[in-house]
Amino acid sequence: MSRVEQLGRLALVYGGESAEREISLRSGRAVSAALDRRGIAHAAFDGPRAVVDAAREGRIDTVFNMLHGRGGEDGCLQGALSLYDVPVTGSGVLASALTMDKLQTKRVWRAVGLPTPEWQVAGDPADADAMADAIDFPAFVKPTREGSSVGMSRVLEPAGLKAAVERALEHDRTALVERMIQGPEYTAAILGDTALPLIRIATPREFYDFDAKYEAGDTEYHCPCGLNSRQEAEFRSLALQAFGVLGCRGWGRIDFLLDGDGNPWLLEANTVPGMTDHSLVPMAAAAAGLNFDQLVERILQTAGGAPCEG
Repeated sequence: MSRVEQLGRLALVYGGESAEREISLRSGRAVSAALDRRGIAHAAFDGPRAVVDAAREGRIDTVFNMLHGRGGEDGCLQGALSLYDVPVTGSGVLASALTMDKLQTKRVWRAVGLPTPEWQVAGDPADADAMADAIDFPAFVKPTREGSSVGMSRVLEPAGLKAAVERALEHDRTALVERMIQGPEYTAAILGDTALPLIRIATPREFYDFDAKYEAGDTEYHCPCGLNSRQEAEFRSLALQAFGVLGCRGWGRIDFLLDGDGNPWLLEANTVPGMTDHSLVPMAAAAAGLNFDQLVERILQTAGGAPCEG
C-alpha cells in the first residue's frame, strides 16, 4: 500500500471566512485539480466547520489544509481535528498558532538569537504619538495576526503613523510597528527537512502588497535569486532554523530581507502558503525539479502524526 493510500479518505478544505478567503479558494481549486490529475480521490469542504463536522461523523481520515488565515492556519482547525485523531497536512496546533501571530514569532526568534527587525506594539491609535520618537522611520505597520499583507502600510514619517495603526487595528486587536529594512526581499520555501531554492521578489510598488502578490502583472520573481552559492546555502540554512525553532513541520515558507550590508532579517513564517498561479512555493519547487502535481502529492505525504503537536 502506498503512503497516499494509507491516508484513507481524504478531505481537502479551503475557502473559509478569513480575510484571505478568495486566495484560499484559488489555492484550493488548484490543489483539487492536481489531486484529480494524480488520481487521488478527495472530497472538498468550504471552511473549517464543514470539515470538522465530517471528522466528527467519521467520514474522513486525513485533511489536506488549504485554509489561509484565521480558522485554518492559526491552530484552530488542527486542534479540532486532533479531537478525532484526524491528521492534517503541515504544522500542528502550537506552531500554527505561534506563526499566525507575527509578534510572538518575532519574540521567539529574538529569544534564540535569530535576526528580526526591531518593533513596537500598538493597541490603540493614540499609542502612535508616544511611540513615534522610539521608531526609526521608514517603518511597516501591520496587524499582528493577518496574512497576504492585509491591513499593512508603509510609513515614511511620524505624521503617517496614526492612520497606519488605525488601518491595522481594523483587522486585529494589536498592530506591529516594525523598522523597515531597506533592501531586497527573499522567500525560502520549506518542504520536509529541505529549504528549496530561494526566490528574490522585486516589485515597482511601494512594497510587496496584496495586489503585487495576487493581481499585478509587474511583480518579478527571480529564481535563481542572484546570490552566490555560499550566500544562498547560508540563508537557506537560516530559514530552516527559523522554521524549526517555531515547531513548524511538513511545509511552509520563511520570508526575509537583506540590508545594505547583506545581513538577513527575518520577517515572518507561513505554515499554509499560497498555491495559486502567483504563488512562491510552486515556483521554488519547480526550480528544484518538482512540478505542481508532484509538489501537491509531497505536501499530502506530510500529513500524519498528532495534529496537536508542533
